[in-house]
Amino acid sequence: MGIPESFDEHARLMFDLQALAFQADITRVFTFLIGREQTAQSFPEIGVPDPHHAMSHHQLDAERLEKYAMINTYEVSLLAGFLEKLQATPDGDGTLLDQSMILYGGGISDGDQHSHLDLPLILAGGGAGTLKGGRHLKYAGETPMTNLLVSMLDKAGVPIDELGDSTGRLPMATLSGV
Repeated sequence: MGIPESFDEHARLMFDLQALAFQADITRVFTFLIGREQTAQSFPEIGVPDPHHAMSHHQLDAERLEKYAMINTYEVSLLAGFLEKLQATPDGDGTLLDQSMILYGGGISDGDQHSHLDLPLILAGGGAGTLKGGRHLKYAGETPMTNLLVSMLDKAGVPIDELGDSTGRLPMATLSGV
């Protein structure tokens, strides 16, 4: 057997394993790198035979931007399937998604500029009642992502004062309404 040859099959399998690990209470924490920033992974199954990394350096070329958007849309659709699976799995008074905090995003917001500012992130799940969804929040420019991680750790019952380049916590009144 081994690793599936199809990226799609491999990614879905990894998401399925993570859902099973949560359901079986084997772990409460996981990380999943769906693709390295410098990957040469192509996506012929969605009509993008070009490497992901090359498309992220689009230089505002319309064709590359379209392909880059297709890749990002596809990868987010994989996440959506995972979140749907968690939402459909009963756990306690709700679902696995209700009990979870799932952070999705990347380390670069603009591949052309190699910018690490204004990262597009998704925080999904109910955090065992500590989070409420359905909102889009924008924080002040240059707010370190690690401020979100510190705040998430608080919500998970692991209070810490700092992490990496954090400058504090995100305002609790705002985060509690996420």
